[in-house]
Amino acid sequence: MAERSTAAVDVADNSGDNPLTAKADKATTDGVTESIDTAEQSTNGAGGERKATEPSIATPELHSGHKLARRYRLEECVTRLDGFSSWRAVDEKLRRAVGVHLLPADHPRARSVLAAARSSALLGDPRFVQVLDAVEENDLVYVVHEWLPDATELTALLALGPLEAHDAYQMVTQVSQAMAAAHREGLAHLRLTPSAVLRTSTGQYRIRGLAVAAALRGISSDTPQRTDTEAIGALLYAVLTQRWPYESDAYGLHGLPKGVGLIAPDQVRAGVHRGLSELAMRALVNDGATASRQEPPCTTPDELVKAVGEMPRIRPPEPAFTAPPEYQRTTYQQGTYGRPAVGPGPSVTQPVAPPPPALQGRTGKALKWTVSALLIAALGLGSWQLADALLHRDKGGSNETGNTQTTDHGNDGDKPKAPVPIKIQDAQEYAPDGSPQNAADVKNTYDGDRSTYWRTRRFNDGPDLAPSVKAGVGIVYDLGSPQDISSASILLRYGGDHTTITLYAADSLSPSTPVKSMKKIATVKTSGTKADLKASTPVKSQYVLLWMTAMPDSPQDDYSSAGFKQAITDVKFAG
Repeated sequence: MAERSTAAVDVADNSGDNPLTAKADKATTDGVTESIDTAEQSTNGAGGERKATEPSIATPELHSGHKLARRYRLEECVTRLDGFSSWRAVDEKLRRAVGVHLLPADHPRARSVLAAARSSALLGDPRFVQVLDAVEENDLVYVVHEWLPDATELTALLALGPLEAHDAYQMVTQVSQAMAAAHREGLAHLRLTPSAVLRTSTGQYRIRGLAVAAALRGISSDTPQRTDTEAIGALLYAVLTQRWPYESDAYGLHGLPKGVGLIAPDQVRAGVHRGLSELAMRALVNDGATASRQEPPCTTPDELVKAVGEMPRIRPPEPAFTAPPEYQRTTYQQGTYGRPAVGPGPSVTQPVAPPPPALQGRTGKALKWTVSALLIAALGLGSWQLADALLHRDKGGSNETGNTQTTDHGNDGDKPKAPVPIKIQDAQEYAPDGSPQNAADVKNTYDGDRSTYWRTRRFNDGPDLAPSVKAGVGIVYDLGSPQDISSASILLRYGGDHTTITLYAADSLSPSTPVKSMKKIATVKTSGTKADLKASTPVKSQYVLLWMTAMPDSPQDDYSSAGFKQAITDVKFAG
């Protein structure tokens, strides 16, 4: 009989499509586990964890498309190690992406994994990736957890370089507070590595694998609080220096030079915040003695939270201000003649041309009378032309010849009006099933740079999406105010059979009505890399949903393997 967790949180693990994790996934799927083993050894040696030594156990032979409990359909294997495997899957009942850990029911660690998953699920802290289900059935044990498509692993962030001081401060603050709360409930992580910490698109840090990651790998510790605290210290050291604070290389980072011992972060890299450097050293405890000589050690997450709280708060950096280009002003421009220019930047006084010198003598008087006469003649001619124009307008612009009146309408009405570009003010990914594709990169579709793009995930079936799996993927654009939308031009990354895109008028950036209830503007089906849409009649709306329901079979790239997928590089609307 199936055993199930009493906690189920209806929320949607990681951003598994970034280049680093994609490569790691391929390596683990092919059976290459050396990097994982090395990382565990470096952590074990530092924090006092113990990994059980057990004979190698065959991982259950499952494949993409296999369904668990007639609900969870396996999509892609991301880890295969020590007799268990981890998958990206789809919860077909709630139509959302989930993660699944799988191992045989007779695995020596199956009981401890179930117990750890159920304890973690009962915590219910949103700062942790939530366990949604823990089940034993059909000789299998599996743990279902959230999948956070808009989050990025700390491993991927570190590959780009050290974090700025404010980001490092936020990371250590949020992670230490979350772990302190977990330990107060008797839960430890014991495998708090860079791949276990995720940063969401809103800047929040979330921790995955609480208790479960250690149980899957048979890791235990006699001093769990100290182990997790030192792990947080190692994470802080890594984000400050882009180095792992031990001699072994791990998680894509170089270790410290052999034989020199632990060096403070501000001595490894110039410009490191001194307070954060000291905090990392206080958390990196070795055999009970802190690496810091100035302050007492932090041996529990609660002590680390207190130490962070005693630091002056690190504020985010001021945004860089770029002055707009100066516009050319003429001496006679209205409102600026002889006065300071209005606008950003230093005030500039426009030069005033000096009056011409006075004319002298008889020649001067003659010239004055001549100029005066010309001015009077010009004024008379102008008055006569003005009167004639007014009279012509009162007669309706007609030309009279005898008793026949004709009206000249011109040919302007015969020319179609050129479309007027509509500027996009904001955009947001639309995912009514709670499983967005790549929310952080939506801005790339209207940044004017065709080398950047927003991409979908890879689907196994296509080109038309199966409504039972994914009704469609889309982005809602904010045009700033209600506009008459008559056409759109969309540049795509992949060609092939085929891409289908439909535009709808939405009620907000987060539409409250389903797609089928929205007013359709235009639709197109294309096999090329450009989609031009034209409405039969203009539709007035401030918000426009771009809804994609089919995408071509596309090759492997840096983010995902070959499959049915698409990417949008540029979107333009016109009215």
